[in-house]
Amino acid sequence: MPFNLPNILTLSRIAAIPVVIACFWLEGWIGHDESRWLAAALFAAASITDYFDGWLARRWQMISKLGRFLDPIADKLLVAAVLLMMCGFGTLRGAHMLAALIILCREVLVSGLREFLAELRIGLPVSKLAKWKTAIQMLALAVLLVGDAGPSWTMPAGLVLLWAAAGLTLITGYDYLRSALAHMTETESPPPREAKPKVAGKPADSAA
Repeated sequence: MPFNLPNILTLSRIAAIPVVIACFWLEGWIGHDESRWLAAALFAAASITDYFDGWLARRWQMISKLGRFLDPIADKLLVAAVLLMMCGFGTLRGAHMLAALIILCREVLVSGLREFLAELRIGLPVSKLAKWKTAIQMLALAVLLVGDAGPSWTMPAGLVLLWAAAGLTLITGYDYLRSALAHMTETESPPPREAKPKVAGKPADSAA
């Protein structure tokens, strides 16, 4: 059954994206502090589903092709949307936008590597360090969504966490790239040559 509970949790991450972004646009109606705390709470709830959908799928033996396809897409869409919105609304400024750029570029790189290796029927498993990167990244974004609506330490702490995630992003991205390069440098075997049709009474390679 493709639409089981784990897959519904994954889809809920995608469904949360427009709601989180709407909190930025409705700030004038909801209130600055209220909209930021609401956005952070929704983002945190969506991030937690990233753990539970995989855990439930393994525990209940509900791993499906749809779930394996949607899970990384949901994560990347959620992170990319929040980073772009925070850059657009000025939460991330100046050099701190570089951390966002590093994270976004790495996500594109890993997606491309997975697509390339999928054609070769080679998996690219998630490393433990990459899982730590994801956890720190999600925590950083949740804290930054609160921004100046929280205590005075909220923004500095969020920026430190974001740069820590960006550093781990570079390390894990390089690890994935190095693993994929081993397969990219392999020489492909030429396709087998088709035999020339034989003419009655003459060998195939004879001159006319």
